[in-house]
Amino acid sequence: MELREQPTDPQAEQEIIDSIEEVYFSSDSFDTVQYELEKLPSDLNLLELEEYRDKLKRQQAAVSKRVADLILEKQPSYVKELERVTSLQTNLQLAAVICTNARRQLHAAKEGFTEASLGLLANQRRRQLLTGLLKSLRTIKTLQRTDVRLSEMLEEEDYPGAIQLCLECQKAASTFKHYNCIRWEQLDVALSKTCKHFDVSHYTKVQLAYKLLGKTQTAMDQLHMHFTQAIHNTVFQVVLGYVELCAGNADTKFQKMPYKDLCTHITTDSYIPCLTDLCKALWEVMLSYHLTMQWHDEHYKEEETTPGADESTVGRSYVKKKLEHGLTRIWQDVQLKVKAYLLGTDVSNFKYDDFIVVLDVISRLMQVGEEFCGSKSELLQESIKRQSVNYFKNYHRTRLEELRMFLENETWELCPVKSNFSIAQLHEFRFMGQCRSPSVSPSRQPESTEPVELCLFEQYLQGGNPFEMQIDNKDEETEDVLASNGYESDELEKSVYQDYDSDSDVPEELKQDYVDEQTGDGPVKSVSRETLRSRKRSDYNAPILTNTTLNVIRLVGKYMQMMNILKPIAFDVIHCVSQLFDYYLYAVYTFFGRNDMYESSGLGLISSRLRTTLSRIQESLINMEAGGENAGPHASPEERKEKVPSPHLSQLVVLTSSDTLYGLAERVVATESLVFLAEQFEFLQPHLDTTMPSAKKPFLQQFYSQTVSTASELRKPIYWIVAAKAIDYEQMLLLMAGVKWDIKEIMSQHNVYVDVLLKEFEKFNQRLGDVSKIVRIPLPVSNVLWEHCIRLANRTLVEGYANVKKCSNEGRALMQLDFQQFLMKLEKLTDLRPIPDKEFVETYIKAYYLTENDMEQFIKNHREYSMKQLTNLVNVCLGSHINKKARQKLLAAIDDIDRPKR
Repeated sequence: MELREQPTDPQAEQEIIDSIEEVYFSSDSFDTVQYELEKLPSDLNLLELEEYRDKLKRQQAAVSKRVADLILEKQPSYVKELERVTSLQTNLQLAAVICTNARRQLHAAKEGFTEASLGLLANQRRRQLLTGLLKSLRTIKTLQRTDVRLSEMLEEEDYPGAIQLCLECQKAASTFKHYNCIRWEQLDVALSKTCKHFDVSHYTKVQLAYKLLGKTQTAMDQLHMHFTQAIHNTVFQVVLGYVELCAGNADTKFQKMPYKDLCTHITTDSYIPCLTDLCKALWEVMLSYHLTMQWHDEHYKEEETTPGADESTVGRSYVKKKLEHGLTRIWQDVQLKVKAYLLGTDVSNFKYDDFIVVLDVISRLMQVGEEFCGSKSELLQESIKRQSVNYFKNYHRTRLEELRMFLENETWELCPVKSNFSIAQLHEFRFMGQCRSPSVSPSRQPESTEPVELCLFEQYLQGGNPFEMQIDNKDEETEDVLASNGYESDELEKSVYQDYDSDSDVPEELKQDYVDEQTGDGPVKSVSRETLRSRKRSDYNAPILTNTTLNVIRLVGKYMQMMNILKPIAFDVIHCVSQLFDYYLYAVYTFFGRNDMYESSGLGLISSRLRTTLSRIQESLINMEAGGENAGPHASPEERKEKVPSPHLSQLVVLTSSDTLYGLAERVVATESLVFLAEQFEFLQPHLDTTMPSAKKPFLQQFYSQTVSTASELRKPIYWIVAAKAIDYEQMLLLMAGVKWDIKEIMSQHNVYVDVLLKEFEKFNQRLGDVSKIVRIPLPVSNVLWEHCIRLANRTLVEGYANVKKCSNEGRALMQLDFQQFLMKLEKLTDLRPIPDKEFVETYIKAYYLTENDMEQFIKNHREYSMKQLTNLVNVCLGSHINKKARQKLLAAIDDIDRPKR
């Protein structure tokens, strides 16, 4: 009490309340006594306990006071609200009494009036209706027996009575014609049967019946409703059948599912059979509608030839418009059903052949739609395009990765194919001969293309189904393009890689050349000469390609199949086709052609066009980070989406051995397989061009002019490496350095370095012959190799002559003698004409005799010589016919030429 009575100010009271622990306000079930007892220390101190108790009491007093203050503050509001509650309770009791009285009075009214009076009236009305119905039924029964009575009257020859009876029957029939419920339902069922299997005689009877009833227009409305229902029921039953079959004994109630949801339950294995059956069933419905229209057209023509009432013209016009409008409606329904089916399954992981079948089925369905109502099938195109883009992106990404794997495991050995090999023999390109694509020229085959596009409805009018052909085309992979190990069916088609044990058809001189190559007997001829002499035998030479080349060609065929069937994604496909070629070209260049010495050679080995192409491929297609030597083996998914790591040459391919001419066989196979691939692309260009959208054709033209046409240009850099290493040019420079050129008399014998150089060329020629036994070296390759070697030799000669410190006129004559000896012997080794860079050497030697003014003009005109070579020319001439002043002038001219390069 003392504590409670103590006067406290609000601030002190608030401080006491704030000092209360939070746990006291946590919940109503909080046990304060238990809490405080648990807090007691193990050693109890009375003084401390009393102080703590006084603190708790002060806190309790403060809380109690605050609660009391709040109650007093809210007291008036509480009293007022209590009065309102009491008033509301009184009103509710009064309302309950009113409701009870009202219900009692309504019950009395129901018993006294509704059930008694109105019930009697309803029963009386029903009785009257039944009495009238009974009377009508008796009359109808009598009408049914009229035919018996008519027969009797005719037998009795009571013709007037019979006619009178007929008239009465007609009058009675017209009176009771409103009883047509059963007849109408039967007619409606008969009409609905024509939606799936149209029968001319059946439909004629039904239409005649409706015409007699005057319900022709009504019948047409009903017919369209039945067709719509038939489409829905047909597709639902087909899909339901497959879903239930694949689900087994699942408890899922598929029959109650909406069609769209049902389509999502189709399994991958049953997707194509179900789609085919779906299209077959829809074809039957559309064919029935087509035949229905045909029936009406024929009958209207007959009616127009015979005079009839004006009213029939109005009816015919209505039916015609209704049928024409129905075409679009029915095809729209078909599209919606098939679209729902197409988008119900993710087809991105389908096998390629399966996806092609899907595309082909939809392509055929769109053709049906175009012939059915002239529709472009936007819904189907949009849905199949969406699926195709998803599928193709996924497919192409995987194929690029596979191509990289092929290239990295490729040992660049020949894939033995027949000498008459053509890509048209491959299964993937058979579509080009039988497709309905724009690539078939209408002027070339007007008779054969016309019937295909004429009308499928006429083609399959008597039976069959346009969607049954899909199964037949799938198992036609019966190609034989690889050369056999023994003999082929045709003696002339022996593979170039086989031994000709029986070659009676081959001319003797060709056989002799071949034996020389195989055994090494007889004089070794240069490859170029042998190739020129055996042009007749080129018929037996198969194309040079590898397994990887064949895989790329097949892949291009598959891409083109997809593009041919689905025109909207043609550009995407062609873009990916170009990437296949780009990657192959880039790989061949990276493996065999990349070298830092090109620029110093001054031979212009890589054209600006080829350099631009390689830079473009590297920038747009190659993932340099993922393909770097220090990068991890796997790139992130984001990096791999659009780009592919740079490929690496297989470790099994050795390019450093002089015995194999630095991997010449592998270089030939790689480069010439690329050239062969480019030739196939050239062959396919017209077909790709017709499929490509006109707005995108510049891309295709640029691809061919900038990339495909550069394939043969890779020969120069790739074979240059062989030519640069095959002959010891450094040894020749050392030998030339030991020759004395400031002689005083004209020599008749050439120097030793010429013989050494020619021996190097003979050795190179022999090695070339050895390689040709492994792989055929085409004439362009042989020419490039010889050209490179001769160019490098000639440039080495000029470099050797430019190292001369002193030289006389007789020395210059010796240089000419040496060079002429070299040319004479070289021409016996090679058929390459003219000898490359011949003038390069001769001009340099003859420049020694030029006067001061002519020399200055020579320096300005001949920038193909290096600054060192020109300087040496001036220095050697000093003292003979050029003085020091002229020397300074000429050196300044050389310096001016070289300055822009710096």
